[in-house]
Amino acid sequence: MITKIIHEEKIQKAKKYVEKGESFVIVTHVTPDGDAIGSALGLYHFLTAYGKDNVAVVVPNDFPQFYKWMPGHKEIVIHEKYPDFAEQLIRDADVIFCLDFNEPKRIERLAPAVVAAEGRRVMIDHHLNPADFCRVTMSYPEMSSTSEMVFRFICRMGMFDLINKDCAACIYTGMMTDTGSFTYNSNKPEIYTIISELIKKGIDKDLIYRKVNQVYSESRLRMMGYVLYEKMKVYPEQNAALITLSLEEMNRFHYVTGDTEGFVNLPLSIENVAFSVFIREDKDYVKISLRSVGDFPCNQFASRYFNGGGHKNASGGEFHGSLADAVAVFEEGLRVFNPNKTEDLNKHA
Repeated sequence: MITKIIHEEKIQKAKKYVEKGESFVIVTHVTPDGDAIGSALGLYHFLTAYGKDNVAVVVPNDFPQFYKWMPGHKEIVIHEKYPDFAEQLIRDADVIFCLDFNEPKRIERLAPAVVAAEGRRVMIDHHLNPADFCRVTMSYPEMSSTSEMVFRFICRMGMFDLINKDCAACIYTGMMTDTGSFTYNSNKPEIYTIISELIKKGIDKDLIYRKVNQVYSESRLRMMGYVLYEKMKVYPEQNAALITLSLEEMNRFHYVTGDTEGFVNLPLSIENVAFSVFIREDKDYVKISLRSVGDFPCNQFASRYFNGGGHKNASGGEFHGSLADAVAVFEEGLRVFNPNKTEDLNKHA
């Protein structure tokens, strides 16, 4: 048995949408990660098993190659490649599930179509401070992942038996990737109760780990070596570390989507480093990834300096300016907020 976290009235309202709806679209955030793709495909397989013939997954842009083994990945519609088709699917949908994001700006160019759509919107998410744009909002930041939320949602509707092996594999992938392979935000016993049930559905969790974490290209591995030797700066007094990459540097290593995923975690393997930030250039802005261990709330740092947010130990943000300016903002933040002194954040928040 697992605890009933989601409010019953929300379960029943969303269940009616599932029962009565004929066309469904599942949307997730820009630059989809493992939890975004895992939760979306997990819900996709459930709805298909339930007998719904018109189900689509729409994402704002492409996702990493190491998630393109997941059952159903070829059915995902990428808005950046097929904008008219993606937006038509959204307009025609009876029900729109918004997964792993809590405000429209997180889906960028997809936002106008989703907000304007007449379909009933249902949010399933685990980030703080959800915006009020869905008829049903299931948002529980204490959960490990949106994929865990999807599992709980299906079970609470009394439809656990419809979770097949494909659905289970996608849900497990999302849970695994959003907890760093169960190394943070993963110390609750019920997480492992859920994993046990997913294994009973026939998944091979060891194989899933290898497919996600041990299939990198030679170029990606060489870029990682370059990052560690040339581009990592450690701030011993603040127990912090920084990695930076420019577009030119990434292109030198034939960068493809997903090649830098996980780089932000690398400095945390250094003794006494409690806060790690990865700053890299994108086409239109500078992307910021933040990770911490222990009590340091990097989501507060992200919110104050980089218009971002997320979880206490895993957050993100963005900066509109140069890479050098972004680094300067980070270093100024370190001077104000010392990861050695968590209370500094609360004092200046």
